[in-house]
Amino acid sequence: MTSDQEQPESAPDGAAQPDPAGSATPARGRRRWWRVARRTVLLTVLAGLLALVGSVGWVRWQASGHVYAIEDVPDAPVALVLGAQVHDNGSPSGFLEARLDIARRLYESGKVRAVLVSGDHGQWTYDEPDAMRQWLIDRGLPDRKVVADHAGFDTYDSCQRAARVFGVRQLIVITQSYHIDRAVALCRDAGIDATGVGDDTARRYGSFWTKAVIREQGACVKALLDVLTARDPVFLGRHETTIDDALNN
Repeated sequence: MTSDQEQPESAPDGAAQPDPAGSATPARGRRRWWRVARRTVLLTVLAGLLALVGSVGWVRWQASGHVYAIEDVPDAPVALVLGAQVHDNGSPSGFLEARLDIARRLYESGKVRAVLVSGDHGQWTYDEPDAMRQWLIDRGLPDRKVVADHAGFDTYDSCQRAARVFGVRQLIVITQSYHIDRAVALCRDAGIDATGVGDDTARRYGSFWTKAVIREQGACVKALLDVLTARDPVFLGRHETTIDDALNN
């Protein structure tokens, strides 16, 4: 019997049958992969921006109303000087000298009665706190009034140790102006009644200052992460009475 419908010609034996849907599958897969990749990148960028904006906002909110010029800052028992680079010959860098000079002026004017210098001494060949302490003593501060914290590896650690190791409850924290809000915020989060004085004279370092300002934005994210995780300092240690002794002598 002959069919009324025309039959398609069969392909020769061994010849591949055309598969339009199958041939399009790799292209569809690539398009799908690119859509997922773009979406992932976009979400990552948005999450990063939210983290940056949120952390910077938190820092500014915490520090608001607590940062002063050196002439206007309220008296406090202790000045906390945060560490910075020390040269190979043991002399403080320009940034660190500017911080130390503010501490000297605060002490000489009677606004503070003791100075806590906190910096990195993770290796015997590199010692920020003793270099800071010696700089202040060389410029007239009594050695009994200058206390060194050798485990201030970052701002969070310095603030936590000031409260939990040295028992400081009120202080003036000193650093550069681009950094002062974060320093005040972290000290206040540690339970310290903290105010801050920032140095602007180091702006003369030009591009280094600009790079530091840019890096500070990312440091705010780390600061908020440290606060949210409530991590302990790298070294906590036992309570020290050296600040009490400095204030009482």
